[in-house]
Amino acid sequence: MDIRSLGFRTDLRLLEMTGSEIEDRGTHLVIRTPANPTYFWGNFLLLRQRPVPGGEREVIGAFRTEFPQAEHVSIGIDGTDDQTDLLQGFVDAGMEVDCGTVLTTGELVEPRPVAEGVVIRALESDDDWEGRAVLSRHLWSQTDEDTFMTYARRKNEQERALVAQGVGQRFGAFVDDTLVSTAGIFVTHAGLARYQSVETHPDHRRQGLAAAVVHAAGAHALATYGLETLVIAADTDGDAIRIYRSLGFTDAERHCTLELRPDAWA
Repeated sequence: MDIRSLGFRTDLRLLEMTGSEIEDRGTHLVIRTPANPTYFWGNFLLLRQRPVPGGEREVIGAFRTEFPQAEHVSIGIDGTDDQTDLLQGFVDAGMEVDCGTVLTTGELVEPRPVAEGVVIRALESDDDWEGRAVLSRHLWSQTDEDTFMTYARRKNEQERALVAQGVGQRFGAFVDDTLVSTAGIFVTHAGLARYQSVETHPDHRRQGLAAAVVHAAGAHALATYGLETLVIAADTDGDAIRIYRSLGFTDAERHCTLELRPDAWA
């Protein structure tokens, strides 16, 4: 299946690089990550196009057939435009529609300085990476701790495998040796790298830390890998997209996903 969306194309390449399985069914792809079955966007369907009206429940049924043990439903729809108004059938079937924005840049704008004492650097040690899992946990505090930390540590293993391959790095902002903000970036194609999971502890927001780690990760990637384009995704409305635009990113496309999360992850 020829994928038009830059967002999905880079997502899938990263998954493929970390051992996920991708099956092409012609009308859709089936993406599986056996090593992390609760990773919503490592276990999903990517449709070539929207189903015909009335076909939404059939698509959801196809997901459940492919992933009979999954408690979630995750479906992507290829394309570059905002399809929100055309996906009401999925909303009626109980799913949440998110048509976010994919942004790109080839040159970063320097952010404002962070406060004295904040250290911006790459994650290196086991403790650094465990700190990343703990930081993520703060953003999903309603989820059972054991369930979430198992998922987060498996995600860490995937990213550390990419670091070991020499295709990217995750940077963090540390306050008193505690990781409070982080962003990863990894090369997916010649001249192209994709950011992953920009996260900031709620108590440390609006301090310029997200901008600092996104800039540090991107600057490292541009200097190290001879890149032309950095790719990042964000909610269309919110603080994150404003931060990215302030760093020189411009809107490139819309990126439509559908989710039905189990109650524990809602």
